[in-house]
Amino acid sequence: MREYVETRVRAGVLEQGTVDVLCDSGVGARLKREGLQHQGIELRFDRSGHRIDFQELVGKSITVYAQQEVVKDLIAARLAYQAPIHFEAEAVRIENYESEPKIHYQRNGQSHVIACDFIAGCDGFHGICRSAVPPHKLQIHEKHYPFAWLGILAQTPPASQELIYTYHERGFALLSMRSPEISRLYLQCAPEEDIGRWSDERIWEELRTRMATQEGFVLKDGPILQKGITPMRGFVATPMQFGRLFLLGDAAHIVPPTGAKGLNLAVADVRVLTRGLVEFYKRGDREPLRQFSDRCLRRVWKCQRFSWWMTSMLHRFPDEDSFSHNIHHAELAYVASSRAASTTLAENYVGLPFDTPGLF
Repeated sequence: MREYVETRVRAGVLEQGTVDVLCDSGVGARLKREGLQHQGIELRFDRSGHRIDFQELVGKSITVYAQQEVVKDLIAARLAYQAPIHFEAEAVRIENYESEPKIHYQRNGQSHVIACDFIAGCDGFHGICRSAVPPHKLQIHEKHYPFAWLGILAQTPPASQELIYTYHERGFALLSMRSPEISRLYLQCAPEEDIGRWSDERIWEELRTRMATQEGFVLKDGPILQKGITPMRGFVATPMQFGRLFLLGDAAHIVPPTGAKGLNLAVADVRVLTRGLVEFYKRGDREPLRQFSDRCLRRVWKCQRFSWWMTSMLHRFPDEDSFSHNIHHAELAYVASSRAASTTLAENYVGLPFDTPGLF
């Protein structure tokens, strides 16, 4: 189990605020040393690239540092602190989350129970925490997009030092990276696409077609280490707290990956809960914990909006007519040419401020 969570390749774009939280928490040494700091992204359309300069527009940047590397750092810090982690354990159910929470789990064939003051439900979309809440107490908000991403992890140096978001008549494409030696690339495809129909050669040829520029952009291929298809959807469960149970990260919300917000939203949730717990244990003040859901959801919906906007602007929709196709081009041209529009993209991409009233 430990090896699985420390090696499973996931998202890797960290907002400035996420980097600050990790560093302030004492788990940012390797992140500072190995993270790839990016001061902008490129929007590519009509076979031309247009750079959005984050540093010049909003004075901030993003850092590419894979999620599994963050997990490694968190595990190492917890073990160094001699705090227990139960690997190879399966959480079975929770009970009495309104007043006296308990977590039941199985390990080495034996049943165990943990009595808690509070439960942080960070167990993902398919975990036991949200499902423990009766359906009538939850309101579910969902949006399913009519396309998916075919993603690959390739053993080849990235063809660009920054991420490239491409709108093409054949569909969206994204060039990202995980390290100076490993590239992460995506192609828009149908949700029901059969990955078996996509040979390595076909994938590279399609990427080269969509990302081509008038200046002769060169995308070199290499061994594909992983490939798979990811559906695109938005999901929010409200509220995010039930008595002494708090839902965080994917247990409460999922965003389409276009805006690079999933991991960052989870860190923001943890930040709010941590500050609430500090107030409770240090001063006996329960009010920050009571405000957890409202505070988190203000940020969640702003990030959902940004992710929806980026997704809608950069993808071809099924049966899209020439009118819609030209609207895409007009929107991209406006963002690329207007300082106000570029600033809007930049300030959302690097991460909204944590403590500005009305934003968080």
